Amino acid sequence: MPNRIAIIGAGLGGLTLARVLHRHGTDFNVYEAEVSIDARSQGGLLDMHEDSGQQALKTAGLFTEFMSHVRPGEDAKRIVDKDANILFERRSAESNRPEIARGELRRLLLNSLPQEKILWGHKLVSIERTGCKGFRIAFANGGSAARDLVVGADGAWSRVRPLLSDAKPVYTGTSFLEVSHSFGAERQSEAAALVGPGTLMAVAPGRGILVHRNGDGSLSGYIALNKPEEWISSMAFDDQTSGLARLAAQFQGWDDRLISLITRSDKIHALRPIYMLPVGHRWTRQAGLTLLGDAAHLMSPFAGKGANSAMYNGARLAEAILDKPGDIEGALANYEDELFERMRVIAQESAENLSLFFGSGAPQSIVNLFNDASAR
Repeated sequence: MPNRIAIIGAGLGGLTLARVLHRHGTDFNVYEAEVSIDARSQGGLLDMHEDSGQQALKTAGLFTEFMSHVRPGEDAKRIVDKDANILFERRSAESNRPEIARGELRRLLLNSLPQEKILWGHKLVSIERTGCKGFRIAFANGGSAARDLVVGADGAWSRVRPLLSDAKPVYTGTSFLEVSHSFGAERQSEAAALVGPGTLMAVAPGRGILVHRNGDGSLSGYIALNKPEEWISSMAFDDQTSGLARLAAQFQGWDDRLISLITRSDKIHALRPIYMLPVGHRWTRQAGLTLLGDAAHLMSPFAGKGANSAMYNGARLAEAILDKPGDIEGALANYEDELFERMRVIAQESAENLSLFFGSGAPQSIVNLFNDASAR
C-alpha cells in the first residue's frame, strides 16, 4: 500500500476518492489550487444516477446524508421551442435521479474528511520523479511534498495529464454563459411560470436557453451559443446591461418570456466554453501516476454523466487500491483498463448528444432523445 498518496484537485472525483480511502484508514492529502470552496461559483444542479453517482455515494457511506440534501421537484424537465410551445414534459415523480446543487454536494464530501487533509491554495507547478519510486511535487506557494502515488484529479487543464498523455482539450464550438435570475421568486412572473418546477430547455439550431428553478424560487442557468471562441471571448461583461442585450440579440424572434430569461438576468456570472478530450482517450501505464474526472475524460455535459462518472471512478480507484494493497501498479492497471472502456462509451454518447442539442434537428432531436430515455 502506498503510504503517501497525493490527490491533485478537490473536485467531486478527487474528494470521493479521498472519502473512500479515509473510510478504510488509508492516508492521503488533497491539494487544491483554489483558496476555499467559496472561491468561485460552483455551478448548477446535478442529477445523481443510480448506477454511478448514487453508487459512489453509497461506497463513500454518504448516501443517506446526500438524500437529506436532495431538492424535491427539481428533477422535472420541460422542453420548449423558440415560441415557448411545450414539446416534452417529465414530472419529478417520474425520475429516479434526485438532484442536488453541485456546491452542496462538494461541501458534503469536504465535510466528511479531516480538514487537515485538504490543503487549499496549493496550485501544482511541477512534478518530478525521484529515483525509481516516488515524486517531488511543488506548488506555486513555495511548498513541496514527496509522494509515492499522484492522482491527477485537477480538471480540464490538468497539470498531471501531460506526464501521461499528449492529448489536449479541444473546443467543441459551443459555449455557455452562466446567468441567474432572482426575479424567479416572483411566482406570478410569466417567464418563471414557463420554467416550471425543475429545468427548462429552450433549444434551436446553434443556441439555447437552459434554466432551472432553485429551492428558494430563484432561477439559474446557461445561455448556450454555437460560436467561435474569439466571438465568445469578445463579449464585454463589465457592462452587464449591454452584455445581456447583446446576448438577447442572438435570440431575435423568440418568445418574449424566453428573451426575458436573458434580459432580466441579474448578471452574467461566468463564460464556460465547452471543451472535450478525444473520445476513447487513454494513456500508457506510468508507475505511480493516474488520472481521474475531467483530467482523464473531459467531455461536454450532454450525457449528464460527467460528475457522476468522476465520482464513480473515484470510488472505483479507491477500491482498486484497497483490493491490492501490495501491488499498487496492478491496482492502477485494473482501474485504468475498466476506466478506458467505460468512459469511451460515455464520451461518445456525450459528443453525439451535443450535436442533438444544438444541431439542425433541434428541438425535435432533444424531444426524441428524452422520449427514448423514458422508454428504456
